[in-house]
Amino acid sequence: MTAPKKKAQMSVYLDPEVMKTLSAYAARREQPMSFIAEAAIASFLSPDADERREAAIAKRLDQIDRRIARLERDMGISVETLALFVRFWLTTTPPLPEPAAKAARAQAGARYDNFVAALGRRLSQGPKLRQEIPDDVDGVQFRPEPAQGEGK
Repeated sequence: MTAPKKKAQMSVYLDPEVMKTLSAYAARREQPMSFIAEAAIASFLSPDADERREAAIAKRLDQIDRRIARLERDMGISVETLALFVRFWLTTTPPLPEPAAKAARAQAGARYDNFVAALGRRLSQGPKLRQEIPDDVDGVQFRPEPAQGEGK
């Protein structure tokens, strides 16, 4: 019978931080540092290491792509909501006579503060407008109805 091959010994110089990390990991796993180092080198040199790395990168890119798609959707909803509100407000709010306009300007600061407070409550407590809109409207072009007095 032949004796099993003896492992070859090698000296490696490691950065102090890498050595500290290796030592801590080996202690947590209750394994010798040489076993952990050997497994890490084998994993690094294995032919499927590149494939695993590529798969991990592809998975992360897919996640980023989905997040960007959600951001684009949410931004589109926000822009269309603001545009629709501004168009509605401009077409339905008659100009005020001068005495009333002065009074409205005097109250503008307090009304704005109330608006910001209400917006803060809505953002912190929800539900968010984007949650109220179904996902299947992504491909639909948002076209607000023309306001009164506007042509089609």
